[in-house]
Amino acid sequence: MTNSTPSPSIAEPRPTAGRRRWLVGAVAGVAALGGVGVAWRIYQPESSPQSVDLAFWQLEFTAPDGRLMRMAALRGKPLLLNFWATWCPPCVAELPLLSDFYQLNSDKGWQVLGLAVDQLDPVKRFLVKTPLTFPVAMAGLDGVAVSRALGNLSGGLPFTVVLGSDGVVAHRKMGQVNPDDLRAWALLK
Repeated sequence: MTNSTPSPSIAEPRPTAGRRRWLVGAVAGVAALGGVGVAWRIYQPESSPQSVDLAFWQLEFTAPDGRLMRMAALRGKPLLLNFWATWCPPCVAELPLLSDFYQLNSDKGWQVLGLAVDQLDPVKRFLVKTPLTFPVAMAGLDGVAVSRALGNLSGGLPFTVVLGSDGVVAHRKMGQVNPDDLRAWALLK
């Protein structure tokens, strides 16, 4: 005679909620440590000058009007590089200051380039409404990676990098620039 009751199946143990939280926390911790390691390797404190990687000078971006802008063409003169977006209120607020800085200092060799971490249509509409005296190029989402490589650990906006004529990072600023920043940077070469 055979037993008609089914034998209990052996089920895999289900992770408990506590176990899942621990696992998610461990994975997040490993990812955070990896990010810190990469950032530590890229970022050099303000006190130790860092020459911009040769790869940066080989980058090319497209201006809103379609012109190709090569970073190599900007090498050898002081450069204020500003990462911004139309949807970022502090970015938009600082652009007139950067425009004035460029007008006052371009005859002294200063260059200013705005890299828009944005989409083309909003940037075009913005520039029609608010013309700038300095060139703007489209960095798109790739601009976040470029800004991180230049020391923007959070990937936030606005982010400004000041490069001396020697290609060394002279200053980095996370957040909106102010007139005092610009006056101090104008003294750099």
